[in-house]
Amino acid sequence: MTRIDFHTNIPDKLSYACRLARKAWSTRARLVLLAEDAAQAAALNDALWTLSETDFIPHVLADDPLAEQTPIIVTDREDVALPHYEMLVNLTRRTPSTFSRFARVFEIISTDEQDAAAGRQRYVAYKKQSYPLTHFVAGQS
Repeated sequence: MTRIDFHTNIPDKLSYACRLARKAWSTRARLVLLAEDAAQAAALNDALWTLSETDFIPHVLADDPLAEQTPIIVTDREDVALPHYEMLVNLTRRTPSTFSRFARVFEIISTDEQDAAAGRQRYVAYKKQSYPLTHFVAGQS
């Protein structure tokens, strides 16, 4: 069953997603980053290239010919075939239709009240379906 981790109170979702991608890559995990829209996907793609001067995070957009060989995929579409379903980072305000295909899902919830409200709704929906949930609040020890 899919494990779902909520990370809330995140001031900058893109930066946070990039750090998660770097951590996943350091363990050789495969990851899909689901953006809200094409603009956010492009911004995330750019941010992964500029995260650090010393880190290389191998990633491509989902429709790239190298997607099959690339461990980190960036997309804003759920209707595309993905090369792997190990981990999903959800940056959207919706429940991904394919979330249950993934072994692990990270729900990234910002400090924005509308984003937080949408995140609470997803949390309740997952809980009703008995998915194992964890909750990490940024800025709290």
